[in-house]
Amino acid sequence: MLALLTVALLLVLLLIRVPVGFAIGLAGIAGLFVYGGLPAVLGVMETAPQTYATAYSLSSIPLFVLMAQLVLRSGVAGDLFDAARTWVGRAPAGLGVATTLSGAVFAAISGSSTAAAATLASTAVPEMTRRGYDRRLAGGLVAVVGTLAAMVPPSIILVFYAVLAEESVGQVLIAGFVPGALVVVALVITTLVLVRRRPELAPPGEASSLRTKVATLTTVGPVAVLFALVTGSIYLGVATPTEAAALGVAGALVIGLARRDGLDRARIRASLLDTLGSTAMILLIIASAHVFGYVLTLSRVTTTVVDAVAAIPAAPVVIFLGIAVFYLVLGAFMDQMAILALTVPVVLPVVEQLGYDPVWFGVMVVLLAEIGLVSPPLGLNVFIVARATGMPTEQVFRGVLPFVGAMLALVLLFTFVPEIVLWLPQTMGSG
Repeated sequence: MLALLTVALLLVLLLIRVPVGFAIGLAGIAGLFVYGGLPAVLGVMETAPQTYATAYSLSSIPLFVLMAQLVLRSGVAGDLFDAARTWVGRAPAGLGVATTLSGAVFAAISGSSTAAAATLASTAVPEMTRRGYDRRLAGGLVAVVGTLAAMVPPSIILVFYAVLAEESVGQVLIAGFVPGALVVVALVITTLVLVRRRPELAPPGEASSLRTKVATLTTVGPVAVLFALVTGSIYLGVATPTEAAALGVAGALVIGLARRDGLDRARIRASLLDTLGSTAMILLIIASAHVFGYVLTLSRVTTTVVDAVAAIPAAPVVIFLGIAVFYLVLGAFMDQMAILALTVPVVLPVVEQLGYDPVWFGVMVVLLAEIGLVSPPLGLNVFIVARATGMPTEQVFRGVLPFVGAMLALVLLFTFVPEIVLWLPQTMGSG
């Protein structure tokens, strides 16, 4: 009963648009007060927020956020799109393929799905529509490509999951690499199939000379080095995620300062301020989630749920698919971090009881959250693209449907073949 009342209060707070971190924290404090009065509240609040918000594993988050902000303000996204268009523009639906590839690279260094969607909406969609692409296809593709930032390392949401689940940040980040690459492949194949079936959706591509292609390497090269610097150092074990993030900040700063219209003092200041705001929000959610977790522990919700699931006469894969549907529904209504903060403490023990790896589960949750970013009624990326391009929201929602189907197919693939997700982190260096 205590847990139900606390969750009900939380839902009410979220419905009246109280910020996620405050809503979770207030609901947790109310639950503690009902259970043990003021002494219980003070006992937890005097220790839990500081203990969890100052954990070393969290130190990579502000650095990754700062790296993303510096990249965003360096103006790299437009050049990446131009480079991808130059190299693959001759292919069928070449501009759509270029959007996916440049979006994947941008996601790898930005770490923010909403920022990636907004940036691509202002660069790729106008170019695609000017070249004769169907607006529904252009808007839907960009909305889905923006979600790649949640999966491709260094993903802030993957770091968030690792901290909540008390798993290795490095392993969780590296586990997202292969699934992220497969999402890119799936989006490219879906685009090609759509255009092959309905050629009027996209015009033929345009070829570029070898000299033009080589010239774009001056833009792509530094970005590729930055990605290799961050992800490669984590994978090889030569740097912790925090150290790799610090290297990433230094690399992003060098790239931004070296560009003609890149970083200046005002843009660096804006990057620092946005980083402070984003980091404060994330740390508040994490601290509040742990306060809320005390209520779940006191009310024995996790133990009850684990026992109930263990008693279900069904195969583990069937139960997990039910959990996946649960996350898809949540993703259509709630913010990604709120979903993780509220569900991981309860659902992760259930998943482990079913015999699944927690690192694998983190990737699956993030993939399901990606689908939620483009699913009605919330579909945050869809609203961002619609607002940036002036397109009707329902038109963008229709445009994402084929790509959502492709991502759901990957959910099934990773469910039945979890080794696809796990093999790369299992080969990581231990230095």
